[in-house]
Amino acid sequence: AAVAFKNAKQFDQAREACLREAEAHENNKAYLFIAYEQAGMMLKEMQRLPEAVQLIEKASMMYLENGTPDTAAIALERAGKLIENVSPEKAVQLYQQAASVFENEERLRQALEMLGKASRLLVRGRRLDEAALSLQKEKSIYKEIENYPTCYKKTIAQVLVHLHRNDYVAAERCVRESYSIPGFNGSEDCAALEQLLEGYDQQDQDQVSEVCNSPLFKYMDNDYAKLGLTLVVPGGGIKKKSPNAAQDKARGPAAVGSHADEEEDEYSGGLC
Repeated sequence: AAVAFKNAKQFDQAREACLREAEAHENNKAYLFIAYEQAGMMLKEMQRLPEAVQLIEKASMMYLENGTPDTAAIALERAGKLIENVSPEKAVQLYQQAASVFENEERLRQALEMLGKASRLLVRGRRLDEAALSLQKEKSIYKEIENYPTCYKKTIAQVLVHLHRNDYVAAERCVRESYSIPGFNGSEDCAALEQLLEGYDQQDQDQVSEVCNSPLFKYMDNDYAKLGLTLVVPGGGIKKKSPNAAQDKARGPAAVGSHADEEEDEYSGGLC
């Protein structure tokens, strides 16, 4: 009946049939909770996304309770995808739940995929404190599975997040701690981050922009690349130069020489 209603695009009746099917399976101790998921998908077709997610979450909890955690995690991921554009906060929660289930099952690559989705959504929503923690979790697992090059990329993302949080100390500490990762010290990632931190500390916007516009930063995931392109150093990013430096540059070497002579003769006639 549910399939017939669905084919006829009578989604409310299809949802009701799916729920009755799920209840019948429960009564028969045949735990086929996919019917709850199917009911959720009918609600999706009706654009009732929060209700759809609730049903899929219910199915995932039942999968967990009855010993099929992989299916539970996949259901949570599906729910996250459904709600991502409507409620990113809820999607983050669902992806993090899915990551925890995968991690408990020692399926670390799938856990990393879910954590990566959560981190990007947190950055997109400017929830930077949470994003920093999520990225640290990703980095720890990548280090555990010895995927060191990806650890370098996560360090770049971490530093950008910390600098957008105006926390230079945390950004510097992040780089310093990464020296323990094999191959990081001496990598192009390390050199670029050191140059970035130097420019930020010296309030040199030109140097910061040059690093953030390099291919190493521009070809990261889009959400992190945007952090680089919008990074502004404190104090307006003005290099600290002598007041006459710009004029001297425009007037050429002769002007520089004459300016130096003026400075030497400044007190030649006495203070008065």
